[in-house]
Amino acid sequence: MSRVFRFRRLAALATTFVIGLGLSLGAGLADAAKAKKKKPPATKPVKKEVKVAPPNAEQKKALGELMGAFTFNMSKDQVVIQLTKSIDERYADQIKATSDVYAQDKLRKEKNKEVTRIKQSYAEFTGKKTGWDVSVIDEEFRHNTEESMLVYWENQGGKNQRRFFFFHGGKLWKMFIAIDTKQLADDQRNFDFFRGLMEARYGKGAKETDREIWKVPEFEVQAVNKMAFYGAFGLMIQNPAMLTAIAEIRAANAPAKKDKDAIIEVIKEREGGEKPNLDENKDAVDAIISGAK
Repeated sequence: MSRVFRFRRLAALATTFVIGLGLSLGAGLADAAKAKKKKPPATKPVKKEVKVAPPNAEQKKALGELMGAFTFNMSKDQVVIQLTKSIDERYADQIKATSDVYAQDKLRKEKNKEVTRIKQSYAEFTGKKTGWDVSVIDEEFRHNTEESMLVYWENQGGKNQRRFFFFHGGKLWKMFIAIDTKQLADDQRNFDFFRGLMEARYGKGAKETDREIWKVPEFEVQAVNKMAFYGAFGLMIQNPAMLTAIAEIRAANAPAKKDKDAIIEVIKEREGGEKPNLDENKDAVDAIISGAK
C-alpha cells in the first residue's frame, strides 16, 4: 500500500470521526435545550399573611369611641345638627362663666361663625377641581361618583386636628381625622411612634407599608402615615359594608390614566386655578421640591 494511499485513508477516517463527534455534540445540545425548555418555571415564595387577633371587647369599645356622636348613614344636615349641638354646649359654658354682656355677645358671634364655617366647607366632587385635590385627604375621594365632604376643625381642649366627613349618595360612610404633629417632640414625629400609641390603646392591627388596620364587623379603623407630604398622621373610620360598592363605582368612573410630573402639578396649583386651602399643603410642596433635588 503506497504512502499516499495510507495518508488519504487516515484523512477520511479522521473526517468521519469529526463529523460524527459534531453530530453527537449537536444532538446532546439540542436535547439539553429541550430539557431546559421543559423545566418548570421557578415559583415565587408565597408571602405568608400575618394573622392578628381581632380587637377584644375593651379595644373594640375604644375604637368605637372614634366615631364620637356620629353614625354611618347620617345625612349632611344631620351631621351639621350634631356638630351645632356640640358647639352650642361648649359655648354655653363659656357664656355662663362671664357676666360681661359684651364678652357674651362676642362669644355668640364666634359660635355662629364656627357653625357657618362648617356649612360652607361642604364640597361635592363633581369633576370640577377643588382645593382638596392636592391635600391631606386627596386619596380619600373620587370625582363623579356621588361623593361629597364636610370638614370640622376640632381645636378645643388643646387639639389641633380636622375631622372630615365623607358622604356617598348623601350618606355618611367615612370619617378621616387629620392630626397635626407640630405639637410633638422631634423624636416623636414619626409613624412608628404614632403606631405604637395606637397599639397601646387598640392592640395590634394588620400592618401595611403606610398604615395599620383594625377590623370589626361594624367599622374599620386605619392609622395612616401622611408624614412624607403633609407632616400629619391620620385616623380613618369607615363603613366596611360600603367598601366593595364604592370601589366598583370608582372603577367604573375612573378617568384614563395619565403620567404626571409631581413638581409640574404643584407649580400649576401655585400659578393658577383654585389653590388648595389646607395648611398642610405647604409641607406637601416642600416635600416634593426637596425630593427632586
